[in-house]
Amino acid sequence: MPFSDSLAIVGPTASGKSSLALALAEAIEGSELVSVDSMQVYRTMDIGTAKPTAAEQAAVPHHLIDLLEPSEESSVAWFAEQADSVRCDLARREVTPILVGGTGLYHRAVVDGLDIPGQWPDLVAELERVPDPAALHARLTGLDPLAASRIEPTNRRRLIRALEVTIGSGRLFSDSGAGLTSYTPSSTVLVGLDLERDLLTERIRRRLDDQLERGFLAEVEALLRRPDGWSRTAAQALGYRELSEVIRGTESLEAQRAVTLLRTRRFAVRQLRWFRRDPRITWFDATSQHLVADVVAHWRKSSTR
Repeated sequence: MPFSDSLAIVGPTASGKSSLALALAEAIEGSELVSVDSMQVYRTMDIGTAKPTAAEQAAVPHHLIDLLEPSEESSVAWFAEQADSVRCDLARREVTPILVGGTGLYHRAVVDGLDIPGQWPDLVAELERVPDPAALHARLTGLDPLAASRIEPTNRRRLIRALEVTIGSGRLFSDSGAGLTSYTPSSTVLVGLDLERDLLTERIRRRLDDQLERGFLAEVEALLRRPDGWSRTAAQALGYRELSEVIRGTESLEAQRAVTLLRTRRFAVRQLRWFRRDPRITWFDATSQHLVADVVAHWRKSSTR
C-alpha cells in the first residue's frame, strides 16, 4: 500500500536531501525519517552510501536503514514489503513520515503502491553472464522496443531487470511498468531539490573527497575480507567496485577516484531525468537560505492533515 499524509524529499545525489530532511524533522512535530535508498539498506556500507551518522540517527528516528548483510540480494518488491511494515507502524502511532532518498523506482513503489513484477533468479544469473551491456540492450530492443527506449544502454542493472521480467513473465516490461508513465494524485507531498549542474558536480567531488578522508578505502577493504562476499545488488553501490581495484593493486586511487566521479555524475543525471518526469514534484532551490521554511510552508499548505 502507498504511504499517505507523508512528505517526500527527492533529487540527485549530493543535492542536500539528507540535511534538509533532518531539518524538516525538527520543524515538523511528530515526524520520523524513512530512507528510500537502495544501498543504505546494507549494514557496514556506511561511508560510501552517505548513510546518516549514528548521531543523526540518534537525533531523529530513521527507518529502512541497515536491514541486510552485503551478501544478501535486495529488490524493489522486497523493499516495498519492508516499507509497508514501516507505513503501518507510523500510521498506528500517528507519525508523519518524511521519505528521503534518491532511488526513483523505490520512491514510486512506496508513494504509489506499485504492483512489482516477480523475480526469476536463474534467468538473472544467465543474463549476468553477458559481459556487454550493449548486447543486453540490443536483446531488449528486439523483445520490447518501448522498454529499451526508456533505459540507458549502459544501465546494466535496469536492462537485466527488464529482460528478466519480459522473458520470465512472458509479458512486456513496458506493460508491467505502465504505471510509471502515469502520475495519479497522491496524498504524499513531493518536494525536489534543484541546483545548477556545475554546483552539483562540485558537491559530488567534495563529498567523495570527504568520504575518502573518513575511511572509504578501509570500508571497502573490510568488505573484501568478508568470506560471504557481496551480492549482485550491493556491488552496484557507487565507488565500491572502483576502490576494490585500488585495494587489489590493479588501479591507482587517482584513476579510480576519477572513474567514481564520472559514474556518480552520470547517475545524478539519470536521477534528474527520472524525477523531472513526475509533474507532482514541486522543485525548490537547494541553495536557498529559506529552504526549510519554504518547504515547511509548502507542506502545511499541501498536506491533507
